[in-house]
Amino acid sequence: MTQVKTVDNDGYAAVQVGYGDKKAKLANKAEVGHFQKANATPKVKVVEFRTEDSTFNLGDTINVDFFEEGEFLDVVGTSKGKGFQGVVKRYNFSGVGGQTHGQHNRLRHPGSIGACSWPSRVFKGMRMAGRMGNDRVKIQNLRVLRILADKNLIVVSGSVPGAKNSFVVLEK
Repeated sequence: MTQVKTVDNDGYAAVQVGYGDKKAKLANKAEVGHFQKANATPKVKVVEFRTEDSTFNLGDTINVDFFEEGEFLDVVGTSKGKGFQGVVKRYNFSGVGGQTHGQHNRLRHPGSIGACSWPSRVFKGMRMAGRMGNDRVKIQNLRVLRILADKNLIVVSGSVPGAKNSFVVLEK
C-alpha cells in the first residue's frame, strides 16, 4: 500500500496500490516524496481501489493469497490499439451499394452523414472513421481457475484485455 485514504482526511475510503519498481532518477520529486511516506521505492503503476474495509495499513503488500480459487473477478485493461481505421473495420459498415450502377471508389465509404440545409451540420456521435482500440475495457465475471502462490500468479478463464506484458487490474 502506498497510501490509505480515509473518510476523515480525504472524504472517502480507499487504498492506493503500487506495482513495479522504478528507478529513483526517473521519478519526479513529488513521486519520490509520496513513496517515501510509505517507506517504498517509486512505482511504475499506481492504482486506487475504493474500500469500506479499514484493515489495510500503509506499507502492506498484497499478493495472490488475497484471492481464492473459484471466485469471479473483473479484469480491467487497455485494449490493443488498431490505429486510424475506416468505418467498415471500425463499425462493421457494409460500404455503399455494390460495384455496379456507376459506383466508383465507394466500396468502403460510410455513405451519407447527415441531412441537407437543415440542420446544416453533422450530429455529434456520428460513426465515422477514426482511431480504433486503445480503450479501457472491463471484462466481467472471469473465474479464477488456479492460484500459483510460489510464482505469485493467477490463472483465469476467458479473455483478458490488452497486449502481452501490459498491466491489468483484478477487481473483486
